[in-house]
Amino acid sequence: MTSPFQPGRGLIAPLMILAAAAALTATVASAQNLDAGKSPEKLFADGCATCHRSPRGLAKGRFSLTLSWFLKDHYATSSDSAKALAAYLESVDAPPPRAAAKPSAKPSKSAPRPPKSVQSH
Repeated sequence: MTSPFQPGRGLIAPLMILAAAAALTATVASAQNLDAGKSPEKLFADGCATCHRSPRGLAKGRFSLTLSWFLKDHYATSSDSAKALAAYLESVDAPPPRAAAKPSAKPSKSAPRPPKSVQSH
């Protein structure tokens, strides 16, 4: 009768299966995206605000595609978070949309006035 505690060929297969399962579990656990679900403002606050006080000017003169590639390579954990952060940085630098002309209560000084009526004596 063979004892289960004797080293031999019968233990190699179960140990290999156990090692493979442990390796697969470890890679799945480390592949979590820590930036998932965060707003671009939160991404900036968590990862960029330490060195950059404001997001203004960081995207100035850069193309959206190259900016998102740069962020993906150096700072973001996924291409989705890099694209969102790039869009946020571009939106901060974009000029505000022009407001519709508001009707003013006062007539403008340059508008012509009707002439005063002349009273005859």
